Amino acid sequence: MKKKINWGAHILLIIGAITMIIPFLWMILTAGKTISESTIVPPTIFPESFQWIHFKEVWEMFPFLAFYWNTFLMIIGRVFFSLLFSAMAAYACARLKFPGRNLFFAMVLIQMMIPGQIFLTPQYMLAQKLHILNTIPGLILPGFVSAIGTFLLRQFFLSLPNELEEAAVLDGASIWQIFSRIMLPLARSGLIALGIFTALFAYKDLMWPLIVNTSIDKMTLSSGLANLQGQFSTNYPQLMAGSLLAIWPMIVLFLIFQKQFIEGIASTGGKL
Repeated sequence: MKKKINWGAHILLIIGAITMIIPFLWMILTAGKTISESTIVPPTIFPESFQWIHFKEVWEMFPFLAFYWNTFLMIIGRVFFSLLFSAMAAYACARLKFPGRNLFFAMVLIQMMIPGQIFLTPQYMLAQKLHILNTIPGLILPGFVSAIGTFLLRQFFLSLPNELEEAAVLDGASIWQIFSRIMLPLARSGLIALGIFTALFAYKDLMWPLIVNTSIDKMTLSSGLANLQGQFSTNYPQLMAGSLLAIWPMIVLFLIFQKQFIEGIASTGGKL
């Protein structure tokens, strides 16, 4: 028996895929145009001759190796601390009974409802008092605690059976041993999903790196590329070339770890 194909869904998915890939193709084509070709009206789709020189100009204009390194350290730091503290807070809210537990979790939910821009001023003042402006720890600071990570992992810990903890208590395990040796390994899919989201949000973060770090050698890829945007005029081919230099590491990582990406994101809908 032949499986019935839903052509309507396939057509919609194809249209959606084309719609998402068009801006990426336009960025590649614009990176190879001259300035006049990038601003001409009506716009031209293909450059007359692909201008590879824009990539060399942008690479020499900015310290991209420093941008890559700063972005890498920021992502690693935010993912590590977000997973660590979110997992501990989520386990406490889900499995431990203590006074004020519901109030604490309500505060986490309230934080998720408040725009992140409201926290910029207190975060900057905190970074200033800690003397971590223009440093890598300053970039990591907002990622130490994740409200959405606490919420997602709490839902995961609530889905685990109570018999696991009861058996561990009978064996004489402490709360930390139960958390680290039993609950945390079982939350692997949830931790992978949170790690993926945290890494993506950190990679795309623009406002905080622009605020906390003003030295060019301490900027990330996103904040460094913002310097290509002129106040009165912008060299769009250079901007697109710089954008391509910035996104290729994430594309390579996705191609290598796409199975883990898909499984991690799918787990948020299946178990979280």
